[in-house]
Parts: sequence; C-alpha cells; structure tokens
Amino acid sequence: MGFLTILKKMKQKEKEMRILLLGLDNAGKTTILKRFNGEPIDQISPTLGFNIKTLHYNDYVLNMWDVGGQKSLRSYWRNYFECTDGLIWVVDSTDRMRMESCREELTLLLQEERLAGATLLVLANKQDLPGALTGNEIKDILQLDKIETHHWSIQSVSAVTGGKLVEAIDWLVEDISKRIFTLE
Repeated sequence: MGFLTILKKMKQKEKEMRILLLGLDNAGKTTILKRFNGEPIDQISPTLGFNIKTLHYNDYVLNMWDVGGQKSLRSYWRNYFECTDGLIWVVDSTDRMRMESCREELTLLLQEERLAGATLLVLANKQDLPGALTGNEIKDILQLDKIETHHWSIQSVSAVTGGKLVEAIDWLVEDISKRIFTLE
C-alpha cells in the first residue's frame, strides 16, 4: 500500500480494510470466508473468479476478496493487489505434494510492489484432518523466517470446525490497525 493511501486513511479516519485471500486451489479460502461470515459451508465449489464479502468486525469494515487459486487463474491475482492492507495466504496442511509450489507462489507474491507493506497472515488450514502438517512445519517449508518485507504470522486453523479462525483474524486486524490507523 502506498504512502498516500495510508495518509488518506488516517485523514479520513475510515475504519475500512481491504483483505485479499489467496492460496493454491482447494486450500480452503472460500470455506474460511464463509465460516468467518457465519454462512453454511456444506456446499462449496471451486472459485472460478472471485468472491467479495464486506463484513463488519469489531469497529472495522473488512472488504474480503477471495480469489480462485487454480493454476490457470493465478496470473490474474495481480489484478486484485491495489490498496491491499492484508494478505491471507491459505495453505492446505494435508497437501504435502504441493508445499513447494505453495512456497514458490507465496515468494512471488511477496515481491509484488503493490503488496508492499501489507500484513501477511498464513493460515495452516485443515488442522482437523489426520496427517496435517503443523504450523511450525509449514513455517519452515515456506521459509517464513526469511521474510523481512512484511509483518507476518502463521496460525493453525480449521475452516470446517472454525478452530482458531477468530484468533487469527484478530491478529490480522490488530496488526493492520496499528500500522494504518495510528493518528486516532
């Protein structure tokens, strides 16, 4: 996010955040968004474009953009980067075969100039399933400790049960608000 955008937000004292949900296909992005919004999650199909939800959360308005993660759609992700305050990177903790692809895609995202300064929340999803990698294992695979360009956190969650999801979003919103809404 650019400096002028930060100044604009501070001046207007708007309490609005733009959050982008990305990750490989079948990571659980849409399920997370629906669970967090209190919607039923029993019938979810792959996102072939994007979903937008505007949620009122605590004192903030969260504009959450859930963008499909299929390989054919990833080249379009950059169309959604503008004015992003927070990036949620969703990882399927059971998909050991694609962890390297997951790391490569995240590394490319973090090099994007229009995502500079955005808070990064990595959600190690599907923790309710047997054989899921732990958050620490995923942190090591994704090489998160090497990230110096973004505030980041990794949280182990389950979109299906909702486990630890609210705590993860709380961290994201708090980190963004400390960075953006500083003149209040």
